[in-house]
Order: sequence, then structure tokens, then C-alpha cells
Amino acid sequence: SSSGDESLRDRRTRILSRGLPKQKPIEGVKQVVVLASGKGGVGKSTTAVNIALALAANDSTKEVGLLDADIYGPSIPKMMNLKGNPELTPKNLMRPLKNYGIACMSMGFLIEETAPVVWRGLMVMSAVEKLLRQVDWGHLDYLVIDMPPGTGDVQLSVSQNIPLTGAVIVSTPQDVALLDARKGAEMFRKVHVPVLGLVQNMSVFQCPKCKHETHIFGADGVRDLAKTLGLDILGDIPLHVNIRESCDSGQPVVIAQPQSDAAKAYLKIAMEIVRRLPVPPA
Repeated sequence: SSSGDESLRDRRTRILSRGLPKQKPIEGVKQVVVLASGKGGVGKSTTAVNIALALAANDSTKEVGLLDADIYGPSIPKMMNLKGNPELTPKNLMRPLKNYGIACMSMGFLIEETAPVVWRGLMVMSAVEKLLRQVDWGHLDYLVIDMPPGTGDVQLSVSQNIPLTGAVIVSTPQDVALLDARKGAEMFRKVHVPVLGLVQNMSVFQCPKCKHETHIFGADGVRDLAKTLGLDILGDIPLHVNIRESCDSGQPVVIAQPQSDAAKAYLKIAMEIVRRLPVPPA
């Protein structure tokens, strides 16, 4: 009936008028940079850890935090060599655990290392909200958020609830990874988050014996995608056993081997990220 259609239109208008959740800054945090990828297994968490350390290494006056937003598969505790439960402040806020000068928060600090998180979406959203809002971050110049793979609830929740300064997309040059990396970049554009650029991970493998270089996952795939999307390439990270071994041991390569080519690649990418950030509030 016409009255029923009119009622439905009124209801839709009321819902749409509410709009998106109002973005609220995280207290004490000046700029928030998210590292994302459409697909898992492209080295995003390793990149996030080393970039957070590189931001601090490039400018010792800056305070840097690292938030592990991957509820189902938190990896920051192992990579940053951190264990234990966060202490609570008098205001009942969690204090981040700290190593190498970086304040870290992860679901991995709140559950047993081998315990699976078997939750539905709403519980995951609640956990992300707590990791964002119920943490005493102190005063941070940069908060790096390691996003889970994909373009789902967590990405939308973070993007819509806090003002993000920018997003960095990590991908290998492989065609399958590039398909999802493009979706990730387009998602951030849709929610009006500036995409600072792309990182080409596992770009080339150099044989440690003969020094011959092999493009295991293809060559320049991320560069071609960047041109298509009109985005910048922030840098290339080689496929190197030291990067993997150092993160597995809880001593990321930027800390363990700061003069290595791998560490220099992360340091350069961190510089490129800062160059593209707006002037932070005083």
C-alpha cells in the first residue's frame, strides 16, 4: 500500500540521516597510519613492525606505538618479543607493553598464545574498540595499526571510528595478491582515507652464494598497479631470510641489523611515509 511505502521511506530517511559513526581521535595520539593488504601472507605484519621501528629510528624525538588489529591471528607479540598481560591504570585503562622503545597493544597479550579466538563479528568489533579506546597510549606522534587481511568489519570499523592520517598497502608482485591489494586501496578511498602509497614486498630474491637475482613472485607488479591507481610506490623490500629469521626471533631486522640492505629499505619507506603525512597538530 502507499501508506506502507511512505512509512518505509520515512524509516530509511531516518536511518540515513544518522550517517556514519562520528570519528573520535584517540587521546594523546597525533597521527594514525594503517598498514593493510587485501590478502594474507604478503608480509604485512613484518612490514608494520619494521616500519614502526624505522619511524622511531629515523627521528629519536618521535614516540611511536604499534597496534595489532588482527584479532584472530595476532603476531606482534612474537615479532616484538613481548609477553604478559597489560597493567591497568587507576582509570582502568590498559598500559601498552613496550620493547625497543615502541608501545605495543595486541589481542595476543590478553589470551593464551595457543588459544584460538572463536568469535562472531560483533565480538571482534567490541575487542577492536577496546584496543583503540581502553588503552593509555600516553603521547604518541605516530600510531601504526597492523590491520588484518581483507576489507571487512575490522577495516570499516577502524576507518569509520577514528580519524586515520593515511593508509599504506602492502603486496607482493604476484598477480593473485595484486587483485586483493587493489580492493584494499579502493576500500580506503571509498571511506575517504588517504592512501599514502604501496609497498612492494618480497620484490626480489638474491642467492646468498652466487648473488644471482630471481623475481620469484614476478617483477614490478606492484609498480604497475600503482600507476593504474595513480598512487606512489613507497619502496621495495627484498625476499631475504634475515627478515624472516629476525622477526621470528623477536629482534626485527631494523633493530638486529640496522646497516643491512633490508633495514635500509624499511628506513627509506618510513621516510617516504612521513613525507606524505600532513603537518601534525601541535
